[in-house]
Amino acid sequence: MKAVILAGGFGTRISEESHLRPKPMIEIGGAPILWHIMKYYSHHGVNDFIICCGYKGYMIKEYFADYYLHRSDITFDFSRGGDMTVHSNVAEPWRVTVVDTGLETQTGGRIRRVRRYIGDERFLMTYGDGVSDIDLPGLLAAHERSAKTVTLSAIQPGGRFGVLDINDRDDTITGFHEKAKEDGGWINAGFMVMEPGVFDYLDDDATVLERAPLERLSAGGDLGVYKHRGFWQCMDTARDKSLLESLWERGDAPWKVWDV
Repeated sequence: MKAVILAGGFGTRISEESHLRPKPMIEIGGAPILWHIMKYYSHHGVNDFIICCGYKGYMIKEYFADYYLHRSDITFDFSRGGDMTVHSNVAEPWRVTVVDTGLETQTGGRIRRVRRYIGDERFLMTYGDGVSDIDLPGLLAAHERSAKTVTLSAIQPGGRFGVLDINDRDDTITGFHEKAKEDGGWINAGFMVMEPGVFDYLDDDATVLERAPLERLSAGGDLGVYKHRGFWQCMDTARDKSLLESLWERGDAPWKVWDV
């Protein structure tokens, strides 16, 4: 099964980093977040990737073209004409198709542009800026049971701030508590399963997947959901990046399920 990863946006909310590189190439623990996402899929047996590029997409192509230079120890022997020896390289079982899907193309349009690489088969899709410990086999099983065209995963992000209970009569605080996840609504976490029928809902480059296509699927009762109650974190801002870095450095990254 193929996994499509959207990696073409401008990443304006993390412009401190994205002015230099596409957001999926921003590093966590010395490796692009895109690599973390792919390692997670690979742990679950998904090794055929289609990466939808746009903004600074050449950097993603160059990363995979020189993958062993990034991930291995190298000896350059200039006494022998610059011979290069790769040491202790880990051969990923990946097939990676990197596609330029346009600079201004929207999310649905990017998926539409890679249809010829997907073929007439079920596929996975996610965004190139979020990591999770989602149960991929569970997601696939839920999709199989639902018989929907698309199944998306949903999470409850909860609140970022504490909640105050205030007595308006005398302006005193009567209670202070952290907002629980259960107090918030469910949001789209990416990590979707799609049938080829989804292409019927993707009209052109301007199609935003999260608007008309998913709205139409929902209205027709053809959009399923898989509720994920574990870890999920996107990397929208520098604050998000700092959080992911700290989890990785402490050895407490929930999405890190692979051995090497």
